Amino acid sequence: MITSGSIFEVWRTQPLVRAFLVDRKIFREHYWRSTIQHGIRVDCTRSTHLMEKANTEFSQKIKCVDRRCIISSFSVDLLEILSKKPSMHVFFIPGNPGIVSYYRDFIEDLFENLGGNASITAILHTAQGRKAVANGRLFSLQEQIDHKVDFIEQEMGTSVIPVVLVGHSIGAYIGLEVFKRMQQKVKVYVGLYPFLTLNKDSSTQSITGMVARSPILSGAVSLLVSLIGSLPARISETLVRRLLGPSWSFTAIDATCNHLLEYHTMRNVLYMAMTEFRELSAEPDWVFLRQKKDQIAFLFGDDDHWGPLTHFEEVSRQVPGIDLSIEREGLTHGFSCTVAGSIWVARYVADVIRNKIGAEMKS
Repeated sequence: MITSGSIFEVWRTQPLVRAFLVDRKIFREHYWRSTIQHGIRVDCTRSTHLMEKANTEFSQKIKCVDRRCIISSFSVDLLEILSKKPSMHVFFIPGNPGIVSYYRDFIEDLFENLGGNASITAILHTAQGRKAVANGRLFSLQEQIDHKVDFIEQEMGTSVIPVVLVGHSIGAYIGLEVFKRMQQKVKVYVGLYPFLTLNKDSSTQSITGMVARSPILSGAVSLLVSLIGSLPARISETLVRRLLGPSWSFTAIDATCNHLLEYHTMRNVLYMAMTEFRELSAEPDWVFLRQKKDQIAFLFGDDDHWGPLTHFEEVSRQVPGIDLSIEREGLTHGFSCTVAGSIWVARYVADVIRNKIGAEMKS
């Protein structure tokens, strides 16, 4: 772990690091994320050597590229890594709040684990992000599903490369709905910590649903979030880190501060959540899951109220032989908010994709 004392020593003794710190964003995203991810501990007696090592590893690792496009008349932010000779295109659908910047480390690790043989695109949910206001319009879960289908048809409609869908949380539900509509295009689907139906035993879900259904409460929460975002950057970042905890990566803290702390973004997050609770009161489509079970894999968390192990057991009972796994590494539902979570889940997803794409190609 890098402590505040070691940070001060590096600042005091290393001119190169001081120069790097002049641009806080570059320092945080490029140096610290690289050193933490590769397990490098800052030691004052060896900091110059480690700095050079971190910079070398950073330059070798392929980074995500931010892109914006227009889908169904609305602008949307993407995170992409494009392979020179892709054998597949992985399309990643995030959970709610839908901000793809949370998954930057995960996407880069997934690309590396797939050996650079896959292009990867992660898509922001419509109107969820600092610059994706959409003129104040709020989007339901069904509209977000339509948006993902429109994107694949627009961006990948003529491509013969197989599409792999990967969804996290409510993104796993969205991914299944996309799969239903594009069965000829999609070859493999992977659901991570899936939110497929309501968990009546979860107090967090009950409270979230109550807030989302109330215009007064959702407006108040959105206003509070925007007030935090309006504070000076140093203060809001410190407050966010204390609220979220020390395990959160710099990537996740940066995504929160730069994309989530907006009034309209939070209103849209809560509106989408309201429609989620309405749609997911029904049972999953067991018939479709049985029909496509050989192309589907789910990863459940050991202690996850959004996709509890009771749901794992129900899927196993309803769809015998489907590919199910349980993560028991002590990660959380928001796996991408920690470096360890991004690395572990990326390896899991890469293994599933390789196994299922190979089987699908043989069949």
